[in-house]
Amino acid sequence: MSIIKKSNTLRLTITALLTAIAIVIPMVMPIRVLIEPASFTLASHVPIFLAMFLSPGIAVAVALGSAVGFLLASFPIVIVLRALSHVLFAYLGAKYLVGRRKEVLTSPVKSTIFSFIIGCVHGLAEMMIVSLFFFGFIPGSGYSEGFFYAVFLLVGVGTIVHSMVDFLISQFVWTSLGKRTETLAEKVNK
Repeated sequence: MSIIKKSNTLRLTITALLTAIAIVIPMVMPIRVLIEPASFTLASHVPIFLAMFLSPGIAVAVALGSAVGFLLASFPIVIVLRALSHVLFAYLGAKYLVGRRKEVLTSPVKSTIFSFIIGCVHGLAEMMIVSLFFFGFIPGSGYSEGFFYAVFLLVGVGTIVHSMVDFLISQFVWTSLGKRTETLAEKVNK
């Protein structure tokens, strides 16, 4: 019984810490580019990726927290909803990594392929959100740029690149901590 309590307490603590970081980053990060409907805040996905390396449940909770952070930072609603769409790539990526985490994160080829595929899922989800605004399904957008530029290039391709950069940062943090992260992951998933 105490093992279950320790595991749940650790899981809750890690989730809370990563969620807090995910909320704060959009509010304080000095390196961000805002070209509506796109925005690129350096390291905004790092807590989500770190959570993804741990478990699907933690990844979803941290992704939701990240959306709250963008809302509290007073970003436009299209960007807040884009942040909310991170739940999809976080969950799918974390599900894939269950049982494969060490293999993927220690192989440059496998991690690059994984990062690119997750970046594509990430970019497609954000493109769908922005498309709702672009085509007027959600009122108030008024984008004057063309679809190809605003949705495909800025949001789609830009998100893939941003996602891969943040994945690389996350992977560096994870692997630089070495055995400690693997031990943490094992304890969280007991």
